[in-house]
Amino acid sequence: MPDSWIYNPSVELLSRDELDKIKLQRLKEVIHRVYNNNQFYRKKMKEKGLKPEDIKTLEDIKKLPYTTKEELRENMPFGFLVTEYQNVVEVHATSGTTGEPIFMYYTIKDIENWSEIMARSLAAAGLTKRDVLQITPSFSLFTGGFGFFYGARRIGATIIPTGPGFSKRQIYTMIKLGTTMLAGIANYAIRLAEVAFEMGVDPARDTRVRKGVFGAEMWSDSLRKKIEEIWNMETFDIYGMAELYGPGAAIDCQYHNGLHVWEDHFIVEVVDPKTGEPVDVEEKGELVFTTLTKDAMPLIRYRTRDISRILDENKCQCGRTHTKIDRIQGRTDDMFIINGVNIYPQAIENVLMQSKLVGNEYQIVISKRPSGDILTIVVETSKKLSEAEKMMLSKDLEKQLREVILVTPRVEVVDPGTLPRFDGKAKRVVIKSEE
Repeated sequence: MPDSWIYNPSVELLSRDELDKIKLQRLKEVIHRVYNNNQFYRKKMKEKGLKPEDIKTLEDIKKLPYTTKEELRENMPFGFLVTEYQNVVEVHATSGTTGEPIFMYYTIKDIENWSEIMARSLAAAGLTKRDVLQITPSFSLFTGGFGFFYGARRIGATIIPTGPGFSKRQIYTMIKLGTTMLAGIANYAIRLAEVAFEMGVDPARDTRVRKGVFGAEMWSDSLRKKIEEIWNMETFDIYGMAELYGPGAAIDCQYHNGLHVWEDHFIVEVVDPKTGEPVDVEEKGELVFTTLTKDAMPLIRYRTRDISRILDENKCQCGRTHTKIDRIQGRTDDMFIINGVNIYPQAIENVLMQSKLVGNEYQIVISKRPSGDILTIVVETSKKLSEAEKMMLSKDLEKQLREVILVTPRVEVVDPGTLPRFDGKAKRVVIKSEE
């Protein structure tokens, strides 16, 4: 295994016993900090009859109260700080996808920690000093661009901070400057490929991009395969959110069998999203994170709303001992219900992207009616089809989708270029109210 895949072997290859000792020590420290310096957590712990001294083992984390996004929002702007505001050197925010953005605060120590876990993550994806990294997430309140920048700077790679949009210039830049790794959102990699072909550029033949690190939204295994084929690249799934510094909480390594969570910085749990009760290893549920090293704004048992599972594996082939989680299966707030059946958008995407006749763009349209909701999936074709071919594809997709989501949707097949394009997160689900 190349040394370049491991950034910090002294931590990434620790034995489980050593790792658990670090986790327990840091858990005790962070509980004392929030109890003594934060009114919100002190009140919640007192309501449960808890004191910091009651946390003696890692299992005792289950005694602690959860933190929810609603609570973060209700206590904005400074209700979760455990340090003086004058110690804050940087402010970021959640994307606001599910509501009003929530501000996150960073001290110098936080930036150092974030840089460390991002360096580990990018190294796990094969980034070295010899690479040229093109960063397409924005440099703004959104954490994406800064996270990749900090990690790549730590490694010493050449950084091209393009940010999002201006897709033709993105392609021009990557060709002229020899980009070898692309960072961003999976759907934007598809959009960039589309623009490249319009410019007469074949991403696989005419660029040097051979690795991609993508996060910030869910992307199915089928979409992953399509991106890798179009670009002739190896892709890596990075996980994170502003509440956990930003990107870099976890990433898959070169073996692509789950995402390593950097356990010296986070404790991860999986709970039943309805009851909040912990579930067994390998069982799907909602990811819950406790931050062990966040300085300005630590979070205890934060309910992420992301659906995944902890994998039952003590050591990966790459040598890392840090716990792995599965790729994100969906979000509790993305799920919608049709005829009493729970459906996640990713399950639909996985079916669509397996068809060679289906293009890269689709929309899930939910029509709200008093008589019952109607599910329509609008799908672009990968090439111009006749009306008869469109009808056959529609019927075939309806049958395949029913087998997976247990509901028969109406599939509307449209020509390439019909649906809107996005330089950031794609708007896949559209809700329409009909009387």
